[in-house]
Amino acid sequence: MKYYQIKDTDMNVSVIALGCMRIADKSVEQVEELILKALDLGINYFDHADIYGGGKSEVLFGEVLKRHPELRDKMYIQSKCGICNGYYDFSKKHILASVNQSLERLHTHYLDVLLLHRPDTLMDPKEVAEAFDELYQEGKVKYFGVSNMNPMQITLLQKYTKHKLIFNQIQFNAVNAGIVDSGINVNMNNSGSIDHDGNLLEYCRINDITIQPWSILQASWEKGCFINHPDYQALNDKLKELSQKYHISPTALSVAWILRHSAHMQPIAGTTSIVHLEELCEATTIEMSREDWYSLYLVDRQLP
Repeated sequence: MKYYQIKDTDMNVSVIALGCMRIADKSVEQVEELILKALDLGINYFDHADIYGGGKSEVLFGEVLKRHPELRDKMYIQSKCGICNGYYDFSKKHILASVNQSLERLHTHYLDVLLLHRPDTLMDPKEVAEAFDELYQEGKVKYFGVSNMNPMQITLLQKYTKHKLIFNQIQFNAVNAGIVDSGINVNMNNSGSIDHDGNLLEYCRINDITIQPWSILQASWEKGCFINHPDYQALNDKLKELSQKYHISPTALSVAWILRHSAHMQPIAGTTSIVHLEELCEATTIEMSREDWYSLYLVDRQLP
């Protein structure tokens, strides 16, 4: 495993994080086995959200920590809040209540990182800042970040909080690469030149915000994973070709493609399979050439 030192923090995090969204339907023993394997592979970063499994994902993770309290100091735990049933809520009351509930479910006294899950257009940034201050002063959250936010939303929030926003969790993979498309197609009139997010990739790099890609193998909610999907035959042909060159699986190569970007992203691996997790970690064993990175990116795309 390789690691990133996150600027302005004391965190040295694994370049691959384990996403815990799908552990809710597993037994405590299965979750225990997954966590122990992740740690054995060098993964020290675990991503949660209050809504995952209706809170059950955090409950199961917490049960493992009850069995192995010594593991808490070996891991970074991140959770997210703000998504409610039919609306978003960044009110101080909701943020504080959500964190307290997550801490109780996780059987820990603190979160290493709290992310705001989805933009709340009714957000009062001063109120969010107050919540962050209270959580930090009480030792309940060490660091803060956001998820699925554009540059102006981040700038607005950062204006009012003294706590550096260190992560932005967004979708990014070989199929969904909009943050790259607009930067490559500058000053063009094609669809790829449309800026959907305000140069989010460059903004995060300028402001030392680490991007955490989610759904790293997912084409869409409807189609699911793009690996071996018939609608992505050309992409899978290229993945197969390059996987043979680098001696890793197409799945691992897809993650290596994300890791190759010089923005130093931290992909969230949302698997519950130990075999699949081991496979994904093979992505850290290679560094893709510039030519191969572009050849994969250019499947069904064109350079201007």
